[in-house]
Amino acid sequence: MDRDTRNAAIGALWVLLLFGIAAYYLPTVMLAVGRVSTILAALIAAVFMVAIFVVFWLRGRSQRKKDH
Repeated sequence: MDRDTRNAAIGALWVLLLFGIAAYYLPTVMLAVGRVSTILAALIAAVFMVAIFVVFWLRGRSQRKKDH
């Protein structure tokens, strides 16, 4: 395993851990926020889902810049 591959694997591990922990606590956070506002709870879930795609989009842009 070369340096770039190892760094990519470590980065992927961090992303999986952070999003895994966030997904684990997301229902609890949504229920707590839902007591205040159901719209805000739905917004938190939507932000979480969009954040996953934003991270992968940014990773793709970064890789594209490295290739050229």
